[in-house]
Amino acid sequence: MRDGVVDFGGEGPGILLLHGLMGRASTWWSTAQWLRRYGRVVGLDARAHGRATRDKPWRTEVFADDAAARIRELDLGPAIVIGHSMGGLHAWALAARHPELVRAVVSEDMAPDQRGKTVEVWRDWFAAWPVPFTSLAAVRAFFGADRTEVGDYFIECFEETADGYRLTADLADLYEIAGEWGEREYWSFVEAVRCPLLAIEAEHSAMPPGQIAEVARRAGDGRYFLAEGAGHVVHYETPEQYRGAVEAFVSEVLGR
Repeated sequence: MRDGVVDFGGEGPGILLLHGLMGRASTWWSTAQWLRRYGRVVGLDARAHGRATRDKPWRTEVFADDAAARIRELDLGPAIVIGHSMGGLHAWALAARHPELVRAVVSEDMAPDQRGKTVEVWRDWFAAWPVPFTSLAAVRAFFGADRTEVGDYFIECFEETADGYRLTADLADLYEIAGEWGEREYWSFVEAVRCPLLAIEAEHSAMPPGQIAEVARRAGDGRYFLAEGAGHVVHYETPEQYRGAVEAFVSEVLGR
């Protein structure tokens, strides 16, 4: 890894992976293993996450432009851009602002209009974390108490520090990043996407009802997939459903 870039390998068309809030590029490792048959797979740490810069501003347009710069730097374009949650938003913005760099988009469990929501509802949950965690096993047990797959996801989001295991992102930074989502809507990005787009929704999503299906309708060339039984982290919680939907889409995009 260098500067928050993880090259998972593979040859051929570029495939760019964008993680969600609190995450990092390494959360995509399992997904990248089967994606490599379709091209060169690269994951990015977003600003304020993992090994990426902490420099502001943290507006959605800046995250998208960061990804565009990486596509150019790594000669990945036009890339298939796959994003989870926040990464899905960044993928829409990237395709809207830099259409020449994006071949197709997959957005996983993200809605464009969450105005009125605030980060205050998360504060009690964050306050309940027994940080620092004493081990990665403790991280897995805490976050995977209801679904072990979610625990597997979160162990990728923590790193060892002098006093134990802590999130690789700062919570205050995350509040600020997510705060923007409650203040504006992003339909203009979705409507500007002209490449093929797959919008994936978790059956047990916390996103506003109907919006993810609407993403597929409003995009220029959209498709919609509902992942039955899945919570927010679809690619961990129902990985076979996720893989089937994404492989079918990527195969269509690449003409395989």
